[in-house]
Amino acid sequence: MKILMAASEAVPFAKTGGLADAVSALSLALAKQGHEIKIILPRYYSINRDMLCQLEGELGVRTGGGEEWCAVYAADLPGSSKKNPVMVYFIDHEVFFGRDGIYGIPSEPDFLDNPRRFTFFCRAVFQFCRKISWYPDVLHAHDWPAALAPVFLKYGERVSGFEKTVSILTIHNLGYQGIYSKDNFYYTNLGWDVFYAAGFDDWNMMNLLKAGLNTADKLNTVSPHYAWETQTPLHGFRLDGVLRYRSADYAGILNGIDTGIWNPKTDPYIPQNYSIKDMTGKIKAKEALQREFNLPSDPDVPVIGMVTRLTEQKGVGEVFGPAYGSAWSICREMNLQLVILGSGEPWCEHEIENLASRLSNFKAHIGYSERESHLIEAGSDFFLMPSRYEPCGLNQMYSLAYGTLPIVRNTGGLADTVQNFDQDTGAGTGFVFDDLTPAAIYNTVGWAVWAYYNRRTQIEAMRITGMKQNFSWEKSAKKYIEMYETSLAVM
Repeated sequence: MKILMAASEAVPFAKTGGLADAVSALSLALAKQGHEIKIILPRYYSINRDMLCQLEGELGVRTGGGEEWCAVYAADLPGSSKKNPVMVYFIDHEVFFGRDGIYGIPSEPDFLDNPRRFTFFCRAVFQFCRKISWYPDVLHAHDWPAALAPVFLKYGERVSGFEKTVSILTIHNLGYQGIYSKDNFYYTNLGWDVFYAAGFDDWNMMNLLKAGLNTADKLNTVSPHYAWETQTPLHGFRLDGVLRYRSADYAGILNGIDTGIWNPKTDPYIPQNYSIKDMTGKIKAKEALQREFNLPSDPDVPVIGMVTRLTEQKGVGEVFGPAYGSAWSICREMNLQLVILGSGEPWCEHEIENLASRLSNFKAHIGYSERESHLIEAGSDFFLMPSRYEPCGLNQMYSLAYGTLPIVRNTGGLADTVQNFDQDTGAGTGFVFDDLTPAAIYNTVGWAVWAYYNRRTQIEAMRITGMKQNFSWEKSAKKYIEMYETSLAVM
């Protein structure tokens, strides 16, 4: 199959979150199974043109504002094979994309012209294909910035080579929808009949993701449990009705992880590699982690790690909230060590620094370090993820691969990947709680610590069970192929 990935991010070129990892990893996995994959992205200011190859000639893109002109650049996706390389193409428009930031900057978190920027990008997708005379069997759009591509395909572009093309729209996080003033609709160059037929209308605003969800041939999100949750009012972000209406065309496919990078057998960031057959390296990693965060070196004290964005979605209020968060009581009343690596909301960074200054067994590094994130995954005994919602989540899968037991809330991809501990049988791969409250987090951490001291044999068995789990992208890619083939069969 010929598959075109339309997205706003893909590693290593542009990244703000897990979307970028997923687009590149899925593309590589599909290419390894013999499919012809191309990725198309905007060429942001941070992507050096000198490292790219420019295609000959300019590209004209018609919008409601007239005809815009841009250039197209190309590069191989790192990690792809020479036999079947994944090509990445970049739409270069200096006014729209030649600036700092992907969606915004600190002083302007959401660029005012984002609806026009990504309308132009989605229009350019089709002109690009015509330019190189390459027409995909599957147009796979990711999240709201690319959600207009399925709309354009259905309302006007399913001609001149695109007659048999099917569209897929993947939701990576339903909380971000691309909602803007409908005054921007003129720029799509679509009629107002399409505004209502495609479902753009959202309380007198224009909702780009909603239109894509109404229009794409097939929909999916990044875990089965999140697919169910998004069809409920609690997690549907006002689009649960649309997703229930499209339920026959909507599925959850769990993201994979890059086992070439996140693998204790080969990880260059940890002091000694290890595997199920020899776990000595995990003991060494714990020693290094305690030393890195200036904690007493004690192999018998459980270490709980966190690597997270300090945002409301991640449940940080219930852990670190002043006067009500559980971190203070956990560290004061339990014999453990807690380490955190992350950055985000200023109040939370400040409170974490305050706690670290007052608690001898709580240490934090504000910011992000690839090396330290690997060391935390390998050296911790438990990994805490108290997410408010989590479409898929990656860290719990990293943790399992490293024999670190996740402590997670029963939501989204966390529910799909972590099996709750049964202290009678010893089965399970982690510790799961339902309610997002400081008390629930405190009690579940306490349960894990109790098991560490009193059910050590079961804890060690759970580590091995976790490390045997298969979270490779190859497994996920096969399910995407099935979805593509089902869609093409009904064209």
